[in-house]
Amino acid sequence: MGSLSSLAVFFSLLAVGHFAFAAADFNATDADADFAANGVDFNSSDAAVYWGPWTKARATWYGQPNGAGPDDNGGACGFKHTNQYPFMSMTSCGNQPLFKDGKGCGSCYKIRCTKDQSCSGRSETVIITDMNYYPVAPFHFDLSGTAFGRLAKPGLNDKLRHSGIIDIEFTRVPCEFPGLKIGFHVEEFSNPVYFAVLVEYEDGDGDVVQVDLMESKTAHGPPTGRWTPMRESWGSIWRLDTNHRLQAPFSIRIRNESGKTLVAKNVIPANWRPNTFYRSFVQYS
Repeated sequence: MGSLSSLAVFFSLLAVGHFAFAAADFNATDADADFAANGVDFNSSDAAVYWGPWTKARATWYGQPNGAGPDDNGGACGFKHTNQYPFMSMTSCGNQPLFKDGKGCGSCYKIRCTKDQSCSGRSETVIITDMNYYPVAPFHFDLSGTAFGRLAKPGLNDKLRHSGIIDIEFTRVPCEFPGLKIGFHVEEFSNPVYFAVLVEYEDGDGDVVQVDLMESKTAHGPPTGRWTPMRESWGSIWRLDTNHRLQAPFSIRIRNESGKTLVAKNVIPANWRPNTFYRSFVQYS
């Protein structure tokens, strides 16, 4: 999403000589040279290893220097208000190995930088909320301005952002959203025969790989007792198109990347409305 604008800024700055690093520094690592020599497609890599060692990556930033990335505080995952709790603007676009066609939405990563003189070396946690369509490395975090600046030593936030592209390291970590249960935002234009929902605030993996819906009853009255798989629409939004009027209230079952399943019983009420948030009473422990 925001990566196109960030790269445009990068090339414009490069043209007028605002970057302090040399081209040789940008292509410094032997690993990147190997990837380039073998013609690796940065958008087709396998999924990242979970809970593994620190892995090399590159980072850029986009949006406002102290913003949450997109101007609308959203992104390709469909999350809203990413400038507020629990995101607090600590967000990032991920290229395909991180975004995973939307199934990486909500995943949490520790990142750190040490090579740039402005880097603090401290690790910070970011959440994948957007898609990076123009990666410059096998793993590319296009960070919000806020998240990028947080990697800097005190008082050097702007100086680090001025570097534009930096080497970082990352590792997958559990997401923690204290005080929150899993939430479901019924999307705009949902109606009795089309239902779309955004799933968010999952502790642990932070992501969802399957969502199922159970109607409270059939059109003729008896309980259904049957789960209907929903389809991934885009990002972390899942949809169900039907040839009959859906019978609310709805229970929703979600499965995360680790295979753990949770059921939010009757979480969507009988009088549900589009563009409305409904909080469940369940959470991954």
